[in-house]
Amino acid sequence: MNYKFKTKPFAHQLKALEMSWDKKVFAYFMEMGTGKSKVLIDNISMLYDKGAINGVLIIAPKGVYKNWYDSEIPTHMPDHIEKKMVLWQSNITQTKQKELNILFKSETDLHILIMNVEAFSTKKGTEFARKFLSCHKTLMAIDESTTIKTPTAERTKSIIKLGQDVKYKRILTGSPVTKSPLDLFTQCYFLDAWLLDQQSYYSFKTRYAIMKKIMVGGRSIEIVAGYRNLGELSDKLKPFSFRVLKDDCLDLPPKTFMKRVIQLSTEQRKVYDQMKKIALAELNGKLVTTANVITQLMRLHQITCGHFKSDDGTTQALKSERLDELLNVLEEIEGKAVIWAHYRYDIEIIVNAIIKKFGENSVVTYYGDTTTDDRQKAIKKMQDKDSSVRFLVGTPQTGGYGITLTGASTMIYYSNGYDLEKRQQSEARIDRIGQTKNITYIDIIAENTIDEKIVSALKRKVNIASEIMGEDLKAWI
Repeated sequence: MNYKFKTKPFAHQLKALEMSWDKKVFAYFMEMGTGKSKVLIDNISMLYDKGAINGVLIIAPKGVYKNWYDSEIPTHMPDHIEKKMVLWQSNITQTKQKELNILFKSETDLHILIMNVEAFSTKKGTEFARKFLSCHKTLMAIDESTTIKTPTAERTKSIIKLGQDVKYKRILTGSPVTKSPLDLFTQCYFLDAWLLDQQSYYSFKTRYAIMKKIMVGGRSIEIVAGYRNLGELSDKLKPFSFRVLKDDCLDLPPKTFMKRVIQLSTEQRKVYDQMKKIALAELNGKLVTTANVITQLMRLHQITCGHFKSDDGTTQALKSERLDELLNVLEEIEGKAVIWAHYRYDIEIIVNAIIKKFGENSVVTYYGDTTTDDRQKAIKKMQDKDSSVRFLVGTPQTGGYGITLTGASTMIYYSNGYDLEKRQQSEARIDRIGQTKNITYIDIIAENTIDEKIVSALKRKVNIASEIMGEDLKAWI
């Protein structure tokens, strides 16, 4: 490969590129934190330099698709590539329409369209993607391709149909099998209908699943009782895929920091904007202290987490993407994870959601309501590699000090507080003697809210409560 990298690849990334760069179809089954986005961007750049493509359609979940636009492509795509890059949005203003129209101009530039996977459940999103694909020699890539694992989902059917006439296709995911080997079928079918030698989900299931009949409500139904021929399935994946885990990558940095971006729901945005007005009205004309500004910021922060306290003191829930995004992250990661949340209310809804999705024995807690005895049991289960417990959910206030959780190598901040010491201490729970794996920290951040300012300040190692004055903090509102 005669190609000049903008950012230096790790050894495993170079291997992935060497295996895939000129292939018509390929699957990057690379664990979160191993840099699969960079591999795809270098692959795109190589094909563009060769003259094989002049268009790219990247499809990603809502929580990550903006990262491609804001960070990944600007960071890793070589500067010599002239590009026109547009981020899709469903609400198309006149300004946005002009921006979208540049994608259809006949130029030598690389045209890049980035869309969220949810858009393919709509006619408008699907038709726009079809028009884009018809205008260019395109590479089509699905980031976190388990989002199309359900054969009957509208977005799955739309994406597979769109991909039928595309020359180059890629899928990316750290966990190709989230619940069962059957998850692989539509991901691979998108690449090529014959890759797994089965042209229907039914025939694939018949080949690799053990079915049994049970009686439910007086009628007989078939359920999956187990799996078979998995060695054969693994062999079929090898020619068109590259699998790597963090533990395999000896040259990775010891710590990786990532973010997942969410949007406020319409309901949240309305309450958030109302609360901003109330906060500013209360602060105007008063002596602005750091303490009273932080009180107002906390109220806004609660809204970004999906709840607020009403006048009668009860907690009111708000429709929010945050919990869904957390569950998406948990599906993608391997092994155990620690999840920190700032509010007790969030602990309860997180635990209930994890139990529903992963089972009752998959999660333990470590916060104010966890008894001393249960706290010790929780640590023991997280440290035991044979335990069924995968997730510890707690608050940095309670669980962020003095305990060792090196059985996990992923830490997720569902929400952050303002105290730098609590952030640093909580990070250190998995970064201690005994940790043998590379560590990944993930922040869930609501875009265009105080979430962004809080995380930015903590990353700069600023103690918000003591180092930022009241008037400066007021500008955050």
